[in-house]
Amino acid sequence: MFRFAHPEYLYLFIALPFVFAIYIYLNIKKRKDVSRIGTLDLVKRMMPELSLKRSYLKFWIIFLALVLGILLVAGLQFGTKVEKVEKRGIELVIAVDVSNSMMARDVAPDRLSRAKQMLSRIIDSRKDDQIALIVFAGDAYVQMPLTSDTQSAKLFLNSIDPSLVPIQGTVIGKAIELGVNSFSSDKDVDKAIILITDAEDHEGNATQIAKQAADAGIMVNVIGIGSVDGSPIPESSYSDKYKTDTEGNIVVSKLNEQMAREIAQSGKGLFVHADNTNAAMNALESELNKLQTKQIESLAYSEYDEKFPIIAWILLIVLIVEVCIFDKKNRIFRNIRIFKR
Repeated sequence: MFRFAHPEYLYLFIALPFVFAIYIYLNIKKRKDVSRIGTLDLVKRMMPELSLKRSYLKFWIIFLALVLGILLVAGLQFGTKVEKVEKRGIELVIAVDVSNSMMARDVAPDRLSRAKQMLSRIIDSRKDDQIALIVFAGDAYVQMPLTSDTQSAKLFLNSIDPSLVPIQGTVIGKAIELGVNSFSSDKDVDKAIILITDAEDHEGNATQIAKQAADAGIMVNVIGIGSVDGSPIPESSYSDKYKTDTEGNIVVSKLNEQMAREIAQSGKGLFVHADNTNAAMNALESELNKLQTKQIESLAYSEYDEKFPIIAWILLIVLIVEVCIFDKKNRIFRNIRIFKR
């Protein structure tokens, strides 16, 4: 795969046929001027040092230089670039609730979509951290292991939905346990967990596990999604029908703010309620910035590698060759016939 950083400059290729047409016109005009003096054979005998082949070769070299120049300014890129990058950050595990209750629409457009937006913002603001991604409902799974390539986490955003976890429910305790096990054994860097959930814990042991995590030096933060008044749960993303219980009553899902606060308090972290302002995220960001960071050397991959130096060197060599070729034969080497017996 290849691409151009500045494809608008490729329109310069439109000028190349006109350059060629001008060259043909000038050659025809030159031949007419020569015919006024005499035949072409006669002129060659009169000017034995003149070489028409060299003239043609010089033109095509200049033409090639123009092509390379256009590719140069257009920024030809291809291949993969790998470079070592030094970052200074923390280890961060983000656990996203994907239970059916996250489809409730008391937060526009729905809780899960809002959670994805917040996840994207966290990733953008924590570029120097090592990040792992976990999804949980009735069970918890590692969606992306701990990595310093934080932008890779964005590749998973579109795929996050309730179908990722076949067992429904909300087991926050398992998510915290899995998050704790996802960290490295490095004790020189601080670690934190961010739970994005409506905090409807179906096991009821999340506060104890959050306390265990805090005792191990891992801060547990909670971002509460939803409203305390609650909202019905749609049967699907585009459905106007809502889930009902065994008695036919519409199920209403509410943000369990008290549980969310207790989990954050037990985990010695921060609870923030997701809203339409930036206040909650700014508070969480400020809390994470207090943690101890560590310098980490990692490999960063770029899908496209800039080929400017290669094309520039080729262009320079082509121009040097063009300058070294004269229209006339070199008097010193004109009698040398390498391939003549």
